[in-house]
Amino acid sequence: MKRLIAAALMVASALVGTTASAQEWPAKAIKLVVPYAPGGYTDSVGRITARYLEKALGQTVIVDNRPGGGGIVGSDLVSKSPGDGYTLCVCSVGAISIAPVAQTTSYDPLTSFKPISIVSTIPQTVIVNPSLPINSMAELVAYAKANPGKLSYGSSGAGGLMYFSVALFEVRTGTKMTHVPFKGGAPATAAVVSGEVNLAFTNMTDALPQMEGNTVRALAVTSAGPSEFAPKLPTVAGTVVPGYAVESWNAIMAPASTPDAIVAKISDTLKKMAADPEVKKSMAVAGASTVFTTPAEFKTQIASEVETWRVLLKEIAEKKT
Repeated sequence: MKRLIAAALMVASALVGTTASAQEWPAKAIKLVVPYAPGGYTDSVGRITARYLEKALGQTVIVDNRPGGGGIVGSDLVSKSPGDGYTLCVCSVGAISIAPVAQTTSYDPLTSFKPISIVSTIPQTVIVNPSLPINSMAELVAYAKANPGKLSYGSSGAGGLMYFSVALFEVRTGTKMTHVPFKGGAPATAAVVSGEVNLAFTNMTDALPQMEGNTVRALAVTSAGPSEFAPKLPTVAGTVVPGYAVESWNAIMAPASTPDAIVAKISDTLKKMAADPEVKKSMAVAGASTVFTTPAEFKTQIASEVETWRVLLKEIAEKKT
């Protein structure tokens, strides 16, 4: 009986400790890991989110860039961090919904994290170096078919959405291009500008400044419909690949052991952030749309996307062999 009472007291103490911890959170600075290089879409979203969280929670939020592997390196770091609410991830569709299906990762998208909310979505933009004799998606396909392997494309790494969006495009169009990986979308886009690579399927955030400066030629967007940020650009689906639709998202996720009470507090804060006019304006400057999802909605979306990409990657593998 004494042992039973002692065990009950220990459980009660642990529960009280967890509740107290959640109530006190945040009591110190929060680290927001961005799994990509500074200057790109995810970095922009991370810094916008960090500024809002600082103001709303009254604690310093430190942006920690951990690029590599198309977002895998930083995401892996967060999955292995203590679940105390002080290490969060600005995770991406490439590292969460695609990479674990395409290769072996040390984390599982559905069990290694607590999904909290998607905070932004953005289409990719097909950009080419202006020196290329390519002015449309049809011309891109024709040139690539006539010159197998000659065109090079930049990406944020072999595990990221930039890479797989091109891989899917190659399969659907019967083309073959040469992959050149970088540590993020921003350096991959810069490589198109410099001519180090010929093209990229890059995030709108990275493409817009170059489009405005005429340092790249934009051919299309990868979303199912036109983008409000570049309404004159056609879609890949409407030009050369019917049904093609690839869109990027960024979201806040926490280690799986993070208490639900802390997750709920962050979720409530992000819901308010999604409706904030200044945040909407800042996201729009980055070419992104502000979004909010509940943790349950987000987890359901991840499960659906994992299965979708499992089918698409199988198609890519079969057609490349």
